Amino acid sequence: MRDIIVNKNDSGQRLDRFLAKSFPSLSQGIIQSALRKNRIKVNGRRENADYRLKKNDVVRLYMDELLSGKTHSISYEIPRDLKIIYEDENLLILDKPVGLPVHEDNENSPDTLINRVLLYLQSTSEYTPENELSFRPSLCNRIDRNTGGIVIAAKNAQSLRIISQKLKDRELTKLYLCAVHGVFPAGKKSGTLTAELEKFPEQNKVKIIAKKTPGSKIIKTAYRVLDSGKNHSLLEVNLLTGRTHQIRAHMAFIGHPLLGDGKYGKPSKEFKYQALYSYKLRFDFNSDAGILEYLKGREFEAENIWFLEKYYEISRSFM
Repeated sequence: MRDIIVNKNDSGQRLDRFLAKSFPSLSQGIIQSALRKNRIKVNGRRENADYRLKKNDVVRLYMDELLSGKTHSISYEIPRDLKIIYEDENLLILDKPVGLPVHEDNENSPDTLINRVLLYLQSTSEYTPENELSFRPSLCNRIDRNTGGIVIAAKNAQSLRIISQKLKDRELTKLYLCAVHGVFPAGKKSGTLTAELEKFPEQNKVKIIAKKTPGSKIIKTAYRVLDSGKNHSLLEVNLLTGRTHQIRAHMAFIGHPLLGDGKYGKPSKEFKYQALYSYKLRFDFNSDAGILEYLKGREFEAENIWFLEKYYEISRSFM
């Protein structure tokens, strides 16, 4: 027999989904069978699979022979560097370095932003894998491995749900800096670009086209020129739609590929990575944000953008 006391992070979930996350060795078939045979009870009562758990519910399992006891513990050694812009009891706002993946990717390196977050929260005792059976701190947004900048990490399930919904409803503004080839003519120093984007997953690439096709999705990219040299420009970009490689591909489509972008432009000796950074985050809530309402109107900005000094150096050298 095993008792589980439901905590705040795990409340609100369906009973069957909570058990599936908590015990990977249990298939949905085993869980459904155990529920029918009264081998799983909540507060001493039989409940259906869709029962919504509440804080302090006691889930009792009479199935010791089927439980693996596995947890989400992070035990391997990885770098613990974590640049924190802001932190409170609900979330972290992080400045991800260029070259670090947010989650494990095709290279399967354990050194990811989320694993660094988990190690950090374990060190502060805010996350104990053994006590968080189905929820663990999670990233609310992601950016490419070779793009640096702001990523939000939720410490609890309620914050994750709120931020995820606010991102979907466009109630958070994320601004990017990028350095591009070419100079924008007078009259086009700012604007909103609209096009269609097609994805080619097998190539990890997208294509921008002017007219809609059956497989394309619309993209909208707002930009503002902040600085221009003789042959280069520095832009602030607001993604009005959030598609794969949108900024990189859209800028290349209009003839202004990012400096250092070998995929959509051309390789550069000065820039090892594409000159792109998610540098500013603003909480533009226009509906209730629950426990995160205190963030309404707050703005956070990353510092020391890696490519700015090099951009100004090469831009001025041609003037």
